[in-house]
Amino acid sequence: MGSVWRTLKRLWQQIGKMPSSNGKDQGQGAIAVSPSLAGNLGYLKKALGASEDLISRELSLGGRRLAVIYLETMVNRDALQRDILHPLVRLQEKPNGGEANLILRLCKSLAVGDIKAEKEFTRLISGLLDGAAVLMVDGYDLALLLSAEGWEKRPVEEPGTEAALRGPREGFTENLSTNISLIRRRLRTRELRFEAIHLGRRTHTRVVIAYLEGLTLPGILAELRRRLQRIDIDGVLESGYIEELIEEAPFSPFPQVDRTERPDRVTADLLQGRVAILTDGTPFALIIPGNLIAQMQAPDDYYERWPLSIGIRLFRFLGIFIALLLPAIYVAFTTYHQEMLPTPLAIAIASQREAVPYPAVVEALIMQIVFEILIEAGIRLPRVIGPAISIVGALVIGEAAVRASLMSAAMVIVISATAISSFIIPSVGLNEAIRMLRLPLILLAGALGLLGIFAGLFTTLIHLASLRNFGVLYMSPLAPFTWRGQKDVVVRVPWWAMLWRPRTIGRRDLQREKPGQHPQVRAVNRQPGEELETGMSRGGAKMIRGRKKGRPAVGRGQKRP
Repeated sequence: MGSVWRTLKRLWQQIGKMPSSNGKDQGQGAIAVSPSLAGNLGYLKKALGASEDLISRELSLGGRRLAVIYLETMVNRDALQRDILHPLVRLQEKPNGGEANLILRLCKSLAVGDIKAEKEFTRLISGLLDGAAVLMVDGYDLALLLSAEGWEKRPVEEPGTEAALRGPREGFTENLSTNISLIRRRLRTRELRFEAIHLGRRTHTRVVIAYLEGLTLPGILAELRRRLQRIDIDGVLESGYIEELIEEAPFSPFPQVDRTERPDRVTADLLQGRVAILTDGTPFALIIPGNLIAQMQAPDDYYERWPLSIGIRLFRFLGIFIALLLPAIYVAFTTYHQEMLPTPLAIAIASQREAVPYPAVVEALIMQIVFEILIEAGIRLPRVIGPAISIVGALVIGEAAVRASLMSAAMVIVISATAISSFIIPSVGLNEAIRMLRLPLILLAGALGLLGIFAGLFTTLIHLASLRNFGVLYMSPLAPFTWRGQKDVVVRVPWWAMLWRPRTIGRRDLQREKPGQHPQVRAVNRQPGEELETGMSRGGAKMIRGRKKGRPAVGRGQKRP
């Protein structure tokens, strides 16, 4: 009953604050609800074009006509019948009192969680398109928006682009409410905030900003709100629309906004002071400010023991250098710097390339382009035949090209190693950027050799060091270099040593955990004759200590010689 009276009180306050239908406070171009039920129904049907899924259920209550309007493809039919239509059918008594009493009585009789009183058709139509039901009563110049949302949605499944070896298997879905609940379940704190905004003049896509109050810098939030509010576009169908409209360097090949399908990664980034952007209709969440180092890290790094995570990260950084530089280095060595190769290797490569009719740079470009076409074809093909066609196509094309002397076997090996190394990068966006940068590096290597590779690398590093994202440097904590930030870059120190959050992002509350949590082995006081936790008696432990000192073992009841 308490929640019912609170709802009625809030509704009464809304009604009291409503402007009059004859006043000038309705807003520019806003059309007010009229007391005529027939006129209101006619306007709604005209505004929505008499759509096939627009349903109007008319009832009679105490001598007054009322109607429930909804889009049957956007509502939960069971909830609509149970919580709205059945209570209205059972309510037969004629209400007493003024106009507002009937509205309050209807609200008290309906078992609906969210009820809003509206006097503008613009808000009523937006509510209908969002899945709400509209209740109108003849003779009243206001209508009620009743929460009845419900549509088909995909269940929570494991993400397809970010496989998890250890950790939660849940991934975001296309339903925004489900995605918010996945984050709320992991962050049960009152500092968690969700701010909603609608983008798209025709799609009215719901976009939610998620952050932790007290950790996120106010400047980042203010700048993000400003960039989102200035977006004026017909529709937003996926988070990629928002990503392109809020990034600072649109011509940079590197992704400046992180994206993920994993709720655990979003939760970890929120705990560091970052901000997540959830978009209705897509399972991909955006995370700002973007960071190059964060895109080289995977959630599994923090679930495994820290010595293993260090080894995995070292291989990952080695893989990114192989994916970016190996074809260019091969072209430079075989074209300009043969003296830098061991003599047997140089002779073997020269013998393989003897029958190839074009230089190494053309050979590398052709192989790289063919490989990219195979990747794109494998993505677009049906899942049943896609992997088989990709594998068979690569094997057949590679073997046939070598036999026909169109390619050398060494080039096939180089491109294969490059392809395998590129898929070690956790971020899909960074992986695509590395693949695209590989082509200009091959051209520079073919034109200038190692000098061209160094020029391309230095240009790329200068570009990365100059990138900023919402006031945060893209290469931090490497540029500028901070010692405290190196605990979670190439290596990951144990959790008991990661006392501080990243200084460039979480400056409001730097301390992450309480110091002094290093595991320590303490001696356990035991009574005489009591066995150890391992099941070994005091006498057995004494025998082992005697063996370590080089003395013969002595059993119980025996004397040491």
